[in-house]
Amino acid sequence: MANHIIISLSLVALSFGLLAFAFEPSPLQDFCVADSTSSARVNGLVCKHPASVVADDFSFSGLHVPGNTSNPNGSRVTPVTVTQLPGLNSLGISMVRVDYAPWGINPPHTHPRATEILTVIEGSLQVGFVTSNPDNNLITRTIKKGDVFVFPMGLVHFQRNVGTRNAVAFAALSSQNPGVITIANTVFGSNPSVNGDILAKAFQVDKSVVDQLQTKF
Repeated sequence: MANHIIISLSLVALSFGLLAFAFEPSPLQDFCVADSTSSARVNGLVCKHPASVVADDFSFSGLHVPGNTSNPNGSRVTPVTVTQLPGLNSLGISMVRVDYAPWGINPPHTHPRATEILTVIEGSLQVGFVTSNPDNNLITRTIKKGDVFVFPMGLVHFQRNVGTRNAVAFAALSSQNPGVITIANTVFGSNPSVNGDILAKAFQVDKSVVDQLQTKF
């Protein structure tokens, strides 16, 4: 009986360990500043030697600068992930600034490795996400300066500036490298292209519509 209990507890511990490893593991040292010069392949980035770590590894400047929103979406995301801030390596967090022109959108997208929490600094945003199959419920509301909204990990979500002035938001994400999959770009702009007949059937439209959309991405 005692052996069965020990085995059961071991399996539970292993399960929790695997669950933790499926996300970003807790650091086993004070920090693990990313070494961008290393060619080693690991889940994350190799650590610099602590003796070569400097203050610049933990600092980033530029989030006070408005992003250029002169693009078809009317928005610009300024990321601060481990790519821009090596000191984030293994810490499981990052952030972004998002600028929106009037009626600009951050189009439907997902972060495969992170939950996102967003707060409005200026303006008003319509925000929302869609739950997974089969319900596909739209959870949406309009938020204004000082309001906060959460987008659960992996779910398709969006923001739209519903004001006549520029809007600004800051968001934190629960990964040093959250990833982003923009739905339209992924579906219609893949390289090589997804077969048009497949997309036409999936979206239940004529293939000519798919062909036109693929030229835009």
